[in-house]
Amino acid sequence: QVQLAESGGGLVQAGGSLRLSCAASGRTFSLYTTAWFRQAPGKEREFVAALSDGGTPYYADSVKGRFIISRVYAENTVYLRMNSLKPEDTAVYYCAAVLGSCYGCYSPGRYGYWGQGTQVTVSS
Repeated sequence: QVQLAESGGGLVQAGGSLRLSCAASGRTFSLYTTAWFRQAPGKEREFVAALSDGGTPYYADSVKGRFIISRVYAENTVYLRMNSLKPEDTAVYYCAAVLGSCYGCYSPGRYGYWGQGTQVTVSS
């Protein structure tokens, strides 16, 4: 069993930066593929980034070059550094985890563990 808790959301102006954190308890993150998804009002939950159990990062095209996913094993925490934020990045951001590799990790249905979400609002 894994419990996930996100933090770090907030209000930022376009062009600014935020860092989201996802702290895990229960099991070590090194065995899991962990990911960030986001959901804007009236839209489906969409993939943002993932970090495989082996440490390989994957990004959605919309955030590639702006967002960085990373993991600190000692803290059992996954981070999402978001730079050059745009108003279209506004959403609730969710952390997710699945035991094993990143096979199918772009799909929310792949993940069995989810955090409660943190709001990110980017003003123009």
